[in-house]
Amino acid sequence: MMAARPTRADLVREALADDIICGRVPAGARLDEASLARRFAVSRTPVREALRELAAAGLVRSRAHRGAVAATITEERVAELFEALAELEAVCARLSAIKMAPGERRRLEELHRRCGDLVRSSHSDLYHAANADFHAAIRGGSRNSVLQEMVADLRRRFAPLSRAQFRGPGRLAQSYAEHDEIVRAILRGNAQQAYQAARQHALGIRRSFVDYAARSVGGAWVAAE
Repeated sequence: MMAARPTRADLVREALADDIICGRVPAGARLDEASLARRFAVSRTPVREALRELAAAGLVRSRAHRGAVAATITEERVAELFEALAELEAVCARLSAIKMAPGERRRLEELHRRCGDLVRSSHSDLYHAANADFHAAIRGGSRNSVLQEMVADLRRRFAPLSRAQFRGPGRLAQSYAEHDEIVRAILRGNAQQAYQAARQHALGIRRSFVDYAARSVGGAWVAAE
């Protein structure tokens, strides 16, 4: 199954996430629903949804009866998100190496080739969508619906950070190389190697995000106190 077409809330979320990460919207700035709805030419409903998802990712702070403000991105919050993602996706990869059916393995190879084509054409936005399909295939191959739901929810919260890391120099090629290690392990049925490769991939995403945020002039990234 291919990634769903982005909703209006997705588009608002992605634009705001990049603005906050890069410092175009500084930490503490008020995020007024009506103003944002006018900016993006949408109703307030997708704006509210986008703000909720950004709050889950730690990029927005909601205040009771006072609206939302751009949050300061802390090292501690980012570390917690990536730690959880690394472990859960590694378990999905390990189970996929054991449980994936032949047709699912062929599908994973097709998605991997698609990612390679996008690396060569330098389409970061399209790669981001193909990357979602790739990871969804590995979740599906785990044959564990509870685990799939947990990782899908975490991926949704994590999406703004994931998208940002693809803007770093050389990250598309590095991501593809990390995917290659995961695919090789799954196709060989090597559960432990698949686990380690998927875990290292998540840690690579974290490093790329931190580098991207640090390079962004006025970005919101700060070290934990």
